[in-house]
Amino acid sequence: MNLPRPQDFLLNTVSGTRVVVRYRLDNGFTDALGYLLSVADGACTIRTRQSDVEIPLALVVAAKAVPPPPQRRDPRTTRE
Repeated sequence: MNLPRPQDFLLNTVSGTRVVVRYRLDNGFTDALGYLLSVADGACTIRTRQSDVEIPLALVVAAKAVPPPPQRRDPRTTRE
């Protein structure tokens, strides 16, 4: 069974899709969770909660679509 390459998944995924991308760093791996903004010039850009992250496709080792984040709960109220 041949699994699609994560780079092919990213190249064929619609912009605005929520994704998680695992990629290599010098000292290991890290993940970017957010919305796919673009895939161009050998890199993808993911909008995370902190910032936009540009990841070279050559460093991507896994990628998949993920469901939307859960709704935020209302703050708890104290009982008197």
